[in-house]
Amino acid sequence: MVPAIVLAVIGAICFAVSSTLQHYAVHVGRGATRRPGSTAPSGSGCADVLGARQLGTVVRRPPWLIGLGLAGAGTAVHAVALLLAPLRVVQPIGALALPLTVLITAARSGRRPTAGVVAGTAISIIGVLIFVLVSAGSVVSYAPSWSGILLATIAVAAVVAALSHIGLRTAGRWRAVLLAAAGAAAFGLVSSLVRAVSYPVLAGEIGLLDIRLLAAVAAIGAVLGAGVWLIQQAYLAGAPEIVIGALAVIDPIVAIILGALLLGEGAGTTPSATVILCGGAILAVGGVLLLARHHPDAAVVDRPELVSLSAR
Repeated sequence: MVPAIVLAVIGAICFAVSSTLQHYAVHVGRGATRRPGSTAPSGSGCADVLGARQLGTVVRRPPWLIGLGLAGAGTAVHAVALLLAPLRVVQPIGALALPLTVLITAARSGRRPTAGVVAGTAISIIGVLIFVLVSAGSVVSYAPSWSGILLATIAVAAVVAALSHIGLRTAGRWRAVLLAAAGAAAFGLVSSLVRAVSYPVLAGEIGLLDIRLLAAVAAIGAVLGAGVWLIQQAYLAGAPEIVIGALAVIDPIVAIILGALLLGEGAGTTPSATVILCGGAILAVGGVLLLARHHPDAAVVDRPELVSLSAR
């Protein structure tokens, strides 16, 4: 049990450092008068978006590559931890990435986290803990149907598309929240698809060249790519604490909901537990919204003219 806890903590540290490094890489060279979430020059009518060329430049920067390596390492050690201990022990530890990101950002910026940031962080973690611990207590899995996998993929993809559409057309503090939520939902779908597809493969029901498996792998790759792109856009629009907060909350919630729908992992959930799960999810999402509302950059994001005034 102890090795699993240590590995889960290491994974959380990797994710926190990765978030701050990739956020920094996105903003390198953008100029001292530009801040996360600031709008494009007057008259453009839309907020900043990383295009293909800009994103290609970002992903070649050493901080971004180091962040990518740390994210991969965090994923690997987290997976090993799940092999050594139950979900209810390992998954809540992953939520430590949020307060760690807050501390790292505070150390880099030289300013203390505000009361609103601390409160939002704490509320999000408590909500995630409630959701994961209650859901882990009633897990009964069965092999999913391919039609169920397809319907779940379409449903979550529609949610991701809707959040992306709204986020890309939104300016201000909520742009980062919406884009990060869309990316987190995509990552939650990827985790669920990997687990769902592994059932027929491990059972020997389908071959590695089966058209259904190949289609699923293609879908996983496409959704994963969309999630990475959305998270980079979220880094451009807001602070790393907001992005990692959305990831820590939305990703596990989506994965657990899909696990219940696809794999029957919610079959043993009682009505009272369902109420608690809903309360935990609402609490976790509310914490992220509170974090975004009271983050120190919120005023600058909503009123970009403050940047030019402060630079005079």
